[in-house]
Amino acid sequence: MPLSAARFSTGGATTASLELPAATLTHTAAVARLGHALSDHTRTRILLALREAPACPSDLAGALGVSRQVMSNQLSCLRGCGLVESVKEGRRTWYRLADDSLGPALDGLLSLTLAVDPDCCGPECTCS
Repeated sequence: MPLSAARFSTGGATTASLELPAATLTHTAAVARLGHALSDHTRTRILLALREAPACPSDLAGALGVSRQVMSNQLSCLRGCGLVESVKEGRRTWYRLADDSLGPALDGLLSLTLAVDPDCCGPECTCS
């Protein structure tokens, strides 16, 4: 639903007001869960890695340079947030993003981050 602007006057000054689409408690809870997941560097790196392809916890742990215990804890948190899901295949468990729209949403957040701070992730970046 698009945002629409309405103008109103307050004591001679004209001010713009936005009519926002209604956000339910479910919407705000989902955004809060995403915010919680992204607030941890390791969880963010896991989500970004899973954009590319499903992965096993041991492979993710090795790629991200964390212990298997840390990976297990972080994947458990991401499952609890509803952002990743596990799929058992024989003796291995694969993790993938829980929703197909999550990958493009993460791409959009990356674009926004780089638009806000164009020097981020350049040759002299210290954010990692």
